[in-house]
Amino acid sequence: MTATELTPPRAEEPAKTRRERPRVMGAGKQLHAGPLTYVVLSLFALISLAPLVWTAIAASRTNQRLAETPPPLWFGGNLFKNMERAWEEGGLGTAMFNTIFVASMITISTVLFSTLAGFAFAKLRFRFSGVLLLLTIGTMMIPPQLAVVPLYLWMADLGWSNQLQTVILPTLCTAFGTFFMRQYLLQALPTELIEAARVDGASSLRVVWHVVFPAARPAMAVLGLLTFVFAWNDFLWPIIALNQENPTVQVALNSLGTGYVPDQAVIMAGALLGTLPLLIAFLLFGKQIVGGIMQGAVKG
Repeated sequence: MTATELTPPRAEEPAKTRRERPRVMGAGKQLHAGPLTYVVLSLFALISLAPLVWTAIAASRTNQRLAETPPPLWFGGNLFKNMERAWEEGGLGTAMFNTIFVASMITISTVLFSTLAGFAFAKLRFRFSGVLLLLTIGTMMIPPQLAVVPLYLWMADLGWSNQLQTVILPTLCTAFGTFFMRQYLLQALPTELIEAARVDGASSLRVVWHVVFPAARPAMAVLGLLTFVFAWNDFLWPIIALNQENPTVQVALNSLGTGYVPDQAVIMAGALLGTLPLLIAFLLFGKQIVGGIMQGAVKG
């Protein structure tokens, strides 16, 4: 007698039971959002875009119209005229160049040094590493306003008052960037990969260039985007360290609000001009940067 003959026949599953069995989503298939999800996301998108839309509406009107009640709810015809006034009165040409230079230097240095420091804390073993990491994280709890006076005195002693390096130097590396890269590299960079590179005779510099940087590339892109936005929008330290002769965008926009009756339309036009480079950069690279964090960092 064969094994097939010994096995009792399986009873046919009732059609009702088959219909009630839950479907299992196969690998590689994506879940589709329902109508409620689109409604909620659209609502949040409209709320997020409302300040930007109102800035554009106010920049296209006159100061007299903005003072009326009810306020305008649609665009006017003075947008480019107000932008031209804001560009000339605020000196936004020099300010744009300075801000692009400052934000780029801060972003490059922060991403580079934070990646190196994060790799050291994540994968290297050295004395007092835990204490140094705690001290690094502890600096995030100190309000930045407390460091303004000693930092200004330090920059004055170096003779860097009203110079762009005064804004760049204090943010060459950040505690947040170091902690962010450390947490990412703990999971994304296997220790075996580093050991294999060491066995192959790779030096420390080659390990960093050919192993660490490729593995950390998605997180470096996200950190770079966040750092660039923060550096572009920074106001407190630049307004203290720089003057109107060598300003960043935020310092230049501050000069538009002076006068007995500030022209709100021109101020809004200047704010819109200061926001456009960030919007363009995000529209061009935002999808690749945000999507890069979801990619696998280590390739076999």
